[in-house]
Amino acid sequence: MTTNTPFLEKVKTKAHLEDVFDARDIAEVVFRTMRDLMTTEASQRVGQELQEKHEAIPTVDEVPKGEVADLWKDTNPIVSFLSRVRPPLKFDADTFLFRITQEGSLPRGVTAETVVTAIFSATKDELSKERVEEIDGFLPDKIQQMWRQA
Repeated sequence: MTTNTPFLEKVKTKAHLEDVFDARDIAEVVFRTMRDLMTTEASQRVGQELQEKHEAIPTVDEVPKGEVADLWKDTNPIVSFLSRVRPPLKFDADTFLFRITQEGSLPRGVTAETVVTAIFSATKDELSKERVEEIDGFLPDKIQQMWRQA
């Protein structure tokens, strides 16, 4: 099991996925797509808040901290660098969902809408009202509605 189990268990259950590894892989794609729409500063604020929240939670049995914050970070150094130097991308809800479908390797019978809503719901549980509202401002129409309803 990974250190992301509580968050990933929520995603797995709400998205009707078979295991937390699918949840982890899809969450990384959704987070990357979200970050692409955000300014570097906003993305860093979200990452910092996720990190601080989990640093404040005591660990049991030496379980590592930082679960969702680790998923939020871009592990590809080239993509990470480019995202810091370029302005936010602009794309619509259909493109957002298309990216999730194409890059997320969704299991048969699971829609992009289902996994996005599950990840949004689990993510909002991890963030302050200020960060939730800030992210809301970057999302395109239908995706923004999904964020609000999650």
